[in-house]
Amino acid sequence: MALSSERRYVLGLDLGTTTVKAAIVDCATNEVVAASSADTQASVSSRDNGPLANEQDPKKIITALQYMVSRLPRDKLSHVLKIGISGQMHGVMFWKRGKAWSKNPFGRFEVESTSNLTTWQDCRCTPEFLETLPRHDSHLRLSTGYGCATIFWYKKNHPELLDKYDCAGTIQDFFVATLCELSKPVMSTQNAASWGYFSTIANSWNTDILSRAQFPVHILPEVRPPGSIAGHLSSDWYGLAKGTPVSVAMGDLQCSILSGIQQEHDAVLNISTSAQVAFAMPKGFTPPPCDLKSPIEYFPYFSDTYIAVAASLTGGNVMAAFVKMLQQWTHELGHAVPDTKVWATLLEQGEEEESTDLVISPTIYGERHMPNQHATVSNINTSNLSLGSVTLALCQGVVTNLHTMMPRDFLLGAGVKRIVGSGAALTKNKVIQREIEKLYSLPVTYVQGTDSAIGAAIAMI
Repeated sequence: MALSSERRYVLGLDLGTTTVKAAIVDCATNEVVAASSADTQASVSSRDNGPLANEQDPKKIITALQYMVSRLPRDKLSHVLKIGISGQMHGVMFWKRGKAWSKNPFGRFEVESTSNLTTWQDCRCTPEFLETLPRHDSHLRLSTGYGCATIFWYKKNHPELLDKYDCAGTIQDFFVATLCELSKPVMSTQNAASWGYFSTIANSWNTDILSRAQFPVHILPEVRPPGSIAGHLSSDWYGLAKGTPVSVAMGDLQCSILSGIQQEHDAVLNISTSAQVAFAMPKGFTPPPCDLKSPIEYFPYFSDTYIAVAASLTGGNVMAAFVKMLQQWTHELGHAVPDTKVWATLLEQGEEEESTDLVISPTIYGERHMPNQHATVSNINTSNLSLGSVTLALCQGVVTNLHTMMPRDFLLGAGVKRIVGSGAALTKNKVIQREIEKLYSLPVTYVQGTDSAIGAAIAMI
């Protein structure tokens, strides 16, 4: 299929923690002309990995993504100029050059021999293990679930896994390599910084530090600026022309913020699987040295700028854990209640509850700046144990935790005048919306849609 000069769209694709998303964006207007999403159902359970592990099956993620793309309108796909790709940060997977994928007779890429994706939610790099690692040269902290820390963990505990492969990257880096038939993966500075042992100031891996620790530096991807081209489609793909430029994979957080910020003094508050509050720093800002106890970090953004971010591990995953717990309880009592029914009931009863004196600190996954922090429930009495009261307290806890990490006064001091709310766990939950408006006392506007996929497209316009 020949490239056409008449095309005027960019396709944005996002490989998220639980969902893959697509958005076709008009180059002239930034209007979303088509969008789609699909759940990946990619979680991998294994007794061998233990309860701290969090892994996903890359084959299921790539299959779900291709199915989703196949449902997009072909008349729009045939006019796509570029493809922008983003995805879940921090995670790592491994593959062997020349053996990781193939293409079937129907034009679909098939994932062949790869490792699982070890995600950002993996907790096997305990604080004690992290203390044994060499000090890294970065203004960002090193946490469990970060790519380089995970590779160190495999090097110590399962070196045979690393011996099988010669490439590593995030799931989105792998997908870019697949689309473009790259022999060596490339990675954006956004995802490289999310792995640890990468200096955004020097724009390079800490290769000397890593080499001295016998880290397999040969598997680290080449790093390029976000918004740059990683390669080109190796063949026609669901109506997209061979030769279409494909971006280096970007961070889902940065792309979500890019699509959410509508005015100069906006902050984006996103609650999906996890939660973040972020705003753009002025051009020329240099991040301060790493502060392990600070909940606020400065992530690389676009055009050599940074964003101030409070990235919480406590978001929609906490609500999902609560739903799963209720389902398990009802099952043990002899009843099966679908999760859709549980969600609907929780949100309805929580919205009807005006106040509660029950206090829940829902940090069941800890926080990166306080990894040993656990959840607590306090002030329990006979009058605050209704489902609505507990739901309200849980939603309050999610918002309060985020506000503690980046409070209203910090936003005001940075000149923020409005909050843009995004993410399915926020836009579908009026209880959380109400608590955000109450606690931050700033104008809030909510945006629906495939945020990171839209941002990935906008980054390439």
